[in-house]
Amino acid sequence: MFARLREDIRSVFDRDPAARSAWEVLTCYPGVHAAVCHRLAHWLWGHRLRWLARFLSHLARILTGIEIHPGATIGRRFFIDHGMGVVIGETAVIGDDVTLYHGVTLGGTSWNKGKRHPTLGNGVVVGAGAKVLGPITVGAGAKVGSNAVVVKDVPAGATAVGNPARVIDGEQAQRREEKAGQMGFSAYAIAGSQDDPLAKAIHGLLDHAVETDRRIDALLKKLEQTGVSIEDELATADKFDPKYLSKIVD
Repeated sequence: MFARLREDIRSVFDRDPAARSAWEVLTCYPGVHAAVCHRLAHWLWGHRLRWLARFLSHLARILTGIEIHPGATIGRRFFIDHGMGVVIGETAVIGDDVTLYHGVTLGGTSWNKGKRHPTLGNGVVVGAGAKVLGPITVGAGAKVGSNAVVVKDVPAGATAVGNPARVIDGEQAQRREEKAGQMGFSAYAIAGSQDDPLAKAIHGLLDHAVETDRRIDALLKKLEQTGVSIEDELATADKFDPKYLSKIVD
């Protein structure tokens, strides 16, 4: 037990530059308190002392603001930074060296028995306010952006952002960095450019359509100035309102 506690304290120093001393971590970090209480509650749950396990997790929730069901399986060096509002469901499985920030939910999408909650691989980082829902898998080393809503599997090493979350692959991220500067990924698991990738793509298409219309109008005016009339050859098109479409994807 003390060896695990020392591991927990070291993991805080590795992931939180605000930590100053082991005593501070031990007495002032609710994520550490929640992890210690969960280990005891999980042991009680495994020995079929279900009410006592739930009562202990309830006390830990009151103390820390972190709700972890005693049935959840959590690996080593688990770190919850700040912690308030974190909810972890009964059938969640969390690997080693996982980091969660405040407001994270590892929740279910069904009232049926059985596996209902996510599985997080080793080294996963889940940003503040993110919701990972259902019996899905977030692969080892993956990152979930702040306020993302993840309802599908995330491959190992990938980054998922947005609502619903979309995966940003490594090659795409590299192209963005070459064209638009460094993308980056902060401690709160949020991309340097916070726009939804699909919305950015749609806005780019809209900008291109507006520029194309501008050029066509300029060509028509030049033709009219030279005495060429092509009104009969042009079919009447529906009016295109890029501002309205931009509002839809904002």
